[in-house]
Amino acid sequence: MINQLKPNNMKKIEKLSVKFGLKLLFLAVLILGFSCSSDDDDGGGEDPGDTDPIIEEIGMGAALHGANGIYFGPDDNLYIASFYGQEVLVMNKENGDISNSFGLEENVTGPDDLIFHPDGESFYYTDILTGYVGRMDLNGNLLGYQYVAPGVNPITFNDEGRLFVALDFQADGLFEIDPNLTDPPREIVPYIEDTYPLGFFNAFDFGPDGRLYGPSFLFGLVISVDVGDPGDPPNSGSFQELVADGTIKIVSDGFTYPVAAKFGPDGLLNVLDQTGEVFKVNLETGEKSLFATLQAGLDNLAFDADGNLYISNADFGWIIELLPSGETRTISEGGMIGPMGIAALTGSNNQDELFVGDVFRMRNLDGASGEEKNVYKGYLVPEPNKLTMPFSVQADGENLVVTSWFSELVQIWDPDTDETTEEYTMVVPIDALRVNGEIVVSDLGQGGVVLASDNSLIAPVTVASGLATDGEILWAADWATGQVWQIDFIDGNAQTPVEVATGLSFPEGLAFEKEGYLVVVETGENRLSRIDLSNGEVSILFENLELSGPGLEGSVPTWWFDGVTVGPSGDIYVSGWGPNVIYRVSTE
Repeated sequence: MINQLKPNNMKKIEKLSVKFGLKLLFLAVLILGFSCSSDDDDGGGEDPGDTDPIIEEIGMGAALHGANGIYFGPDDNLYIASFYGQEVLVMNKENGDISNSFGLEENVTGPDDLIFHPDGESFYYTDILTGYVGRMDLNGNLLGYQYVAPGVNPITFNDEGRLFVALDFQADGLFEIDPNLTDPPREIVPYIEDTYPLGFFNAFDFGPDGRLYGPSFLFGLVISVDVGDPGDPPNSGSFQELVADGTIKIVSDGFTYPVAAKFGPDGLLNVLDQTGEVFKVNLETGEKSLFATLQAGLDNLAFDADGNLYISNADFGWIIELLPSGETRTISEGGMIGPMGIAALTGSNNQDELFVGDVFRMRNLDGASGEEKNVYKGYLVPEPNKLTMPFSVQADGENLVVTSWFSELVQIWDPDTDETTEEYTMVVPIDALRVNGEIVVSDLGQGGVVLASDNSLIAPVTVASGLATDGEILWAADWATGQVWQIDFIDGNAQTPVEVATGLSFPEGLAFEKEGYLVVVETGENRLSRIDLSNGEVSILFENLELSGPGLEGSVPTWWFDGVTVGPSGDIYVSGWGPNVIYRVSTE
């Protein structure tokens, strides 16, 4: 069975070294020392001929910003790790009510999985964004915090009270860690840069034979691993070598993107595939049987004290109970989990048709009703000609320009075919659009606005964020200084940038509204403002918007991008990350 690794998944591995990484430390120097303006002066400008704007919420999303690892606590509540929401939530399993949450204030920054200590008085969470494991009591008091390695993700105890974690998506490896989080982690399969010996060993569980069972995400397998004894040396080698020496055993194959494996009361191994399929696997034969097919984007599962099965969905943010009959009971509804970049095209009957970047999905909404018309998958692991994780979105005729700093990509994507027609590998791209026939990118890693075709710098900007254009002129926001720059082109050549506005508070989304005006999202003050290009005056359209939270220290400053667009109708649309909605602003 060693030769059953999928060729397409081996190709994915070759791309990982250039496509992956959160770059948390990479940008630390850029963040330190910024003296960013938070000037509240709105310029006092008025917009002649405009009536008072009207704002409404459309496209209501999920209650959660995605749901990842889940585990039942001693109080019989479901504890949920929300990587995208940057919090651990406590949910009533009967009605979905949230009774508590632990977030940035409690040092929870990007939790992907969690497990309770055998005494039931504390739980551990893995922080995939920082590489740390934290331990917390039920009141949110931090009891310990230890660095393991990039991408620390699944976590579990064995029957002897030994604690284990593995790495996913940024690195690969398996470790035993001290439950007190004091002694250094013990390497079982060590982390070696750009090697993938386990194929991303995800949410796992110990079997009756004492081996650790879980999915190999990249290879489409369920495997078991011999964790050894506390004093054993590391097991280095390739996947094939670790199979040959017995460290790894292949249990079952033929999965697409398996993400979680847990043993049920019946002794069978329950396996989730991100495709939405739920399987039961017989350990003796390796035979898998399809138990249920749910919505794609599955992440993790947990059994309560009575043996009832609960499942989380990362992409759509729901929690359900999967009944023995295969039927489901919804605990918390799903939907949009965190809108970021947003673009508007002309739809049928000349209605605004919205495309919203939602981390793992691109959502197509009707601009008038907010009704969801279509959902497209964004690929965490890059696939040829396929949509990446969409962070920023700009209109490009009938296509869209999609930017993802996580994947280091800018793509031209056709929603009709769900295929990309152009793709550019960048450094830390924040936003991109087409102006005068060229794709230009605000690339934090390259120091400003660059041409995608050859990475040549056309405008140095301290922390380039949102871009806007009328097709011929380019405007670029500077998140760090609060300025907006105008860049004219003569014979296709970019001219010296000219400042057109200043005093903005951490500007991100930027859009050309109408002749002589831009609109901008000021994330430092949670507001939407208008810039009068004739005199640089800034007027506030709406305040108290619920936008995304701050980024981690040393990370990409714009973090989850707060976008804005203007539809063909003239209505303005802003991504409302906080409540998972789209704000529609009608100004006339």
